[in-house]
Amino acid sequence: MDTQGDVLMQRYEIGKLLGHGNFAKVYHGRNVTTGMSVAIKVINKNKVLKAGMMTHIKREIAVMRLVKHPNIVQLYEVMASKTKIYFILEYVKGGELFDKLAKGKLKVEVARKYFAQLVSAIGYCHNRGAYHRDLKPENLLLDDEGNLKVSDFGLSALVETKRQDGLLHTCCGSPAYVAPEIIDQKGYDGAKADIWSCGVVLFVLLAGFLPFHDSNLIEMYRKITSARFRFPSSFPVEAKSLVSRMLDPNPVTRISITGIIEHPWFTTGSVSDPLTKSETVVSSSGYRLEQQQQTVPSGVNCNAFDIISLSRGLNLSGLFNESCENEEEVRFMLKKSASIIISKLEEIAMSLKMRVVKNNEVFLQMESLTQGKNGYLVICFEVFEIMPNVHLIEAGLVGGDKFEFREVMNEHIKPTLSV
Repeated sequence: MDTQGDVLMQRYEIGKLLGHGNFAKVYHGRNVTTGMSVAIKVINKNKVLKAGMMTHIKREIAVMRLVKHPNIVQLYEVMASKTKIYFILEYVKGGELFDKLAKGKLKVEVARKYFAQLVSAIGYCHNRGAYHRDLKPENLLLDDEGNLKVSDFGLSALVETKRQDGLLHTCCGSPAYVAPEIIDQKGYDGAKADIWSCGVVLFVLLAGFLPFHDSNLIEMYRKITSARFRFPSSFPVEAKSLVSRMLDPNPVTRISITGIIEHPWFTTGSVSDPLTKSETVVSSSGYRLEQQQQTVPSGVNCNAFDIISLSRGLNLSGLFNESCENEEEVRFMLKKSASIIISKLEEIAMSLKMRVVKNNEVFLQMESLTQGKNGYLVICFEVFEIMPNVHLIEAGLVGGDKFEFREVMNEHIKPTLSV
């Protein structure tokens, strides 16, 4: 049993209980070596297994490892015992945005700041092929400097969890924030569903109450599917068109992340951590990528834990008594600069007649132009700097056949890069 004062695996002292749910408890913790505060999420493994939720836990780990952004709660480490799984997370001590809203609506500039940071984080997730699917003020935390941090990726999804129709089908999310296409259960675009939820959040920030609310859940769902809501008289005029376009019941015509960033209300005034202009790219595999142009140094520095956690010998699937073999990820190290690695990847893509989508100096995506037996092959590459001129290359299968992925990696990518 984990109690206050215990030291977890000789590394983290467990402090007071911060909160709890059906499968997990969250404690304040302290790194006994550095003294740094952390949040320790303790998951009951037996409860998760009995509820058939282990896939959700594994997906949460995968998504949180994938998304590293200043407005997303950072996952530092994952550990496990026979009965429990431990997430060591960034400690965000400012509380939930929900608590701030309990006092009423926010000032326009404060709301704009939080909304800009939310859009920055969610746009980044979408660009990495990850969808949150449970955005609400309770899952938006504030740090001690007043910056927003997106948390709780327990209901998140990745591109590869889509079916062959390119859509997600799991009905999830919080009723008041859920998109109408999820209620209709006809399949939905995860990015568009997240944008709807962001629209509800923006309405709440500026109005102080929910746009869709009814004591009768069925009636509330009717309001959501027809987008029946009213702006209060105090609602900023310039923001009405943006919220209306985000709360468009038709996901096809609903505004994109690019449209949000370019909207006059979003660009008005001084917003901390401003976003640069984005471009929308429709890939050959048929899904939409919202590409945020971010300033990234030539190579992302990894600390010792990052390197260890990426090691195949410590693959997290081993926590769940399954094979450590991962047929959808490949990692290897090279003594070459990031620019040379990315340049060689572009040359390889050209020789294989694959399309290239570049986001920055260390992230690249290859997409086949012809459809294979399991769709279009899509591979994402990210380059991490371990030390000067030594880089870790992480390649992940986003779409297509895993055997074709292995063939391309083993016969083309790795041999060519190694030369």
